[in-house]
Amino acid sequence: MALHTLIEDLGVADVVDAMAMTHPHRAHIIELASPDPGRVLLGPALTVSFLPVRKDLMDPRKHSLGPAIYRAIADRDPAGAVLVMAANGYHRTSLGGGTKLSRVENLGMAGILADGMLRDFDELNTYNFATYCHGETVRPGGDEIQPYLADVPVAVGGVTVVPGDVIFAKGSTAVVLPGAEAEAILKKAHVVMAKMDQAKESLKGEDPKTVLAQGSGEL
Repeated sequence: MALHTLIEDLGVADVVDAMAMTHPHRAHIIELASPDPGRVLLGPALTVSFLPVRKDLMDPRKHSLGPAIYRAIADRDPAGAVLVMAANGYHRTSLGGGTKLSRVENLGMAGILADGMLRDFDELNTYNFATYCHGETVRPGGDEIQPYLADVPVAVGGVTVVPGDVIFAKGSTAVVLPGAEAEAILKKAHVVMAKMDQAKESLKGEDPKTVLAQGSGEL
């Protein structure tokens, strides 16, 4: 079954609950910003990791965003994928802007998840992909950090992301799912959501006096 079909009507919290039933490690990312938080981001991760600038190590022909993106997709299909960019502590620094990130559009990718900031929200919002990051900035960050590694495990928002993991982002939050288990976890999330709906329905007839009495030990 297509994953896009499985996320219909699901919130990130529903998927996080289902993920927690499957694996106990942290899988959620919070406090994200987006040019359009109504756009849902879903797809397999392609990763780029940034490091503080070292002129003796970083040849700009290799350690700039374009080459890093192309290294990330070298052995993978970029169509429908999510470019995951790890700032490694530089959360208030720009990882890219509308011009450099137009490659995401050109490659037919689903979007971007970054734990740094991005420039040009208005321009990014004209593209057909979804964008989630730590917020908008206006100053380039290339004198502080540069892409160094691609197609490697990275840490984003306190979560380990491995190439091929499935990213689901919506609103201001995201969840990272193991790629091989994403379908099963999303199906489980629908079960979780159905149970929550049943619980909400049962609360409509709840008697406040009875609840308070139970809490006081009177019943």
